Amino acid sequence: MLDLPPATPVVPGPLEAELPLRTAVSRRRDPRGAARELAGALRHAELGFVLFFCSAEYPLAALSTALNEAFEGVAVAGCTTAGEITPEGYGRGCIVAIGLDRRHFAVSCALVEDLSGFDLIRAQRLVDGLLDDCRGRALAPVGEHSFALTLLDGLSSCEEQVLATLDAALGRIPSFGGSAGDDNRLAHTHVHAEGRFHGQAAVVVMINTRLPFEVFTTHHLRPRDEKLVVTRADRERRRVLELNALPAAEEYARLVGLPVEALEPEVFARHPLAVRLGEAHFVRSIQRVNDDGSLSFYCAVENGIVLTAMQPAPLLEDLEAVFAGLTARLGEPALIIGCDCFLRRLELEALGLVAPASRLLGRSRVIGFNTYGEQHHGMHINQTFTGVAIGSRPVTGDA
Repeated sequence: MLDLPPATPVVPGPLEAELPLRTAVSRRRDPRGAARELAGALRHAELGFVLFFCSAEYPLAALSTALNEAFEGVAVAGCTTAGEITPEGYGRGCIVAIGLDRRHFAVSCALVEDLSGFDLIRAQRLVDGLLDDCRGRALAPVGEHSFALTLLDGLSSCEEQVLATLDAALGRIPSFGGSAGDDNRLAHTHVHAEGRFHGQAAVVVMINTRLPFEVFTTHHLRPRDEKLVVTRADRERRRVLELNALPAAEEYARLVGLPVEALEPEVFARHPLAVRLGEAHFVRSIQRVNDDGSLSFYCAVENGIVLTAMQPAPLLEDLEAVFAGLTARLGEPALIIGCDCFLRRLELEALGLVAPASRLLGRSRVIGFNTYGEQHHGMHINQTFTGVAIGSRPVTGDA
């Protein structure tokens, strides 16, 4: 084990000493130094689990080794990102981590390696195993006081199948999560469990606690009148070839009033498309324009679906209202674990709003990462801020 410096929690705010979670960030580029810095902030006698989010710029094998050494005897899970959310707000090229105190959290973690073969039988076995493990150390009734966090390979194209299947097995237990990123390269994304990083895999973390919590999602996008019908699609590759019976990229470019050559992630962030289910709109974000004039999406798309053009409302006003509502219901949060779509961050960067956004995230005690997609109650969604808010005062009256 490394010779570690004394633990120094870095959760912001006046309640630091009383909070059941500690957070840390390291901007050191060498894995051993970064792991040592995190452990110095997080390690204590009751540390039960470490959750981290890191830039894909780190040498991942070396980082796994360093984390295993720094947190020997403690389970560690996490993923690569398209940007980090630190105690001071947005970060990039760093690693951020959360330490969960075993006196307040019973945590169980499982790895899913064969995403394409993840069926209901496997999902039920996985969930049963997680629940049985949590029950052995449960701090509150498992069914009413547990939630699940999912971290998936963000380029696997298996999110819909895995999440729907897992949600059926979870039943009433709420779930949320994010798809791993790779600093906007769209090449290789990874999740971490069982001591190393994995591609084409998912991590499921079950957390039981006496503390109040709320799983939530929000977006700041409002529907316009324009509609686009998917008239030709390659569902397996999440690729739309035609919109309104015209080449997809050309028709989308016409909608946003730009030439095809000008279509890039910042445009997709400002001019998203969504599918309507009931009274709600769920964004289907565009990933890129392909050489054949088709559009690749981050979520599944099918022939015949109708996509509604969306326009952004003020992002920070929406997010501040959500945080205020969570505080009203839960009290001052000990922590919010946030999965924030990287397209939202691109929008903030384009508008020059990263600094005020970081101040809002910091004072709201948000720790998390920018994702290639978010997960909420079994659905794969885009351009949202999805997460869990955890209160600081235990729920009373439970057996």
